[in-house]
Amino acid sequence: MNNVVFLQWIQDVAVAHWRRSASREMVERFSWVVVRHEIDYKRQGFAGDEITATTWVGEWTKVTCERFTEITRGSEMLVSSRTLWCMIDRASNRPARISEEVRERFS
Repeated sequence: MNNVVFLQWIQDVAVAHWRRSASREMVERFSWVVVRHEIDYKRQGFAGDEITATTWVGEWTKVTCERFTEITRGSEMLVSSRTLWCMIDRASNRPARISEEVRERFS
């Protein structure tokens, strides 16, 4: 697996977490864009590996949140990342203030 595969998985797990945790109204009203990725590639992954991706939300600001992701193969850390995401109002295409209601869904 090359680095692009891991980056795609980092994004996929973040999107899946958002869609699972947010209300339908939140998903329809807001989207997220990446402001910054920090990725540490620890070990190589191979086709056929059983991979687990774990994600959680860290600190919040008015319009951003940081999200951590770890990708493992068994007990081996393959990738760890920190991504800064900005919430966007779909109607205006502008950054949106992150409400306490959104934050509570991810605590």
